[in-house]
Amino acid sequence: MILTIENKKEKRYQRILTQLKSLLTKTDQPIPRMATIAAVLHHKMDHFFWTGFYLLVDGELIVGPYQGAVACQILKKNTGVCWSAILKNEVEVVPDVHQFPGHIACDSRSNSEIVIPLIDKSGLIVGCLDVDSQKFNHFDEIDKIYLTRISHLVYQYV
Repeated sequence: MILTIENKKEKRYQRILTQLKSLLTKTDQPIPRMATIAAVLHHKMDHFFWTGFYLLVDGELIVGPYQGAVACQILKKNTGVCWSAILKNEVEVVPDVHQFPGHIACDSRSNSEIVIPLIDKSGLIVGCLDVDSQKFNHFDEIDKIYLTRISHLVYQYV
């Protein structure tokens, strides 16, 4: 059997999910869980340039645990990919962030992005998982499926 790039990526995500489930057993607190998820994803996935969370606090979207270049601390309200995903309550996959209306360029080296709304145990959107790549058109359906599953681990005590 020949492994395609998609198969390799899916297998890597499956290993990461297994690893995260074993790592996230010490606490049910979301911040250390987010920090662990960001670190594992950032160091295990090729071409993840910025990997982290933004959290809704008093109507603002502020940076949470992350790995990568320095982040925007507060994202301009109702602007950019993160706010779009939150307002629509759906995953945003952006092949070229420079073409996205209202894109917030925290780092001009980012070229594609995926954002997953972060849902707490009560079903409320409390922020998002945000991953940027320096490669254009880097994220696909496999990323969407697995990053959504991984984001669910923040509030699911394993």
